[in-house]
Amino acid sequence: MNDFKRHNFKKLKIWQMGMELTKFTLDLTDTFPAYEKYGLKSQMDRCSISIPSNIAEGSSRTNKSFSHFLDISLGSSFELQTQILLANHRKYLSDERSEFFEVKIEEFQKATMVFQNTLNKD
Repeated sequence: MNDFKRHNFKKLKIWQMGMELTKFTLDLTDTFPAYEKYGLKSQMDRCSISIPSNIAEGSSRTNKSFSHFLDISLGSSFELQTQILLANHRKYLSDERSEFFEVKIEEFQKATMVFQNTLNKD
């Protein structure tokens, strides 16, 4: 078990980026129409919350296990990216705001993959 090393998730840049995405998402979905409460709003809230939550949960595990939690976090970010496009299609956010979200999500994805590669080298 020599690959076991706890990471302080609050100090991880990817966790901070994930939290920023979640906050942006929650603020955005609060503006959605009431009829989306159990639809797109709920789905976006849950998957965005999953992004930093899985990083935090995995941070206390072995590197191999942590990498698995990062995969889940990445999957949630791709899910969120799809939902941003759908929200834009429904006119719940502007093209500019949609592009802003996509850039932030892609930055998170790249940073997470780079971090994940460092875990897998050990």
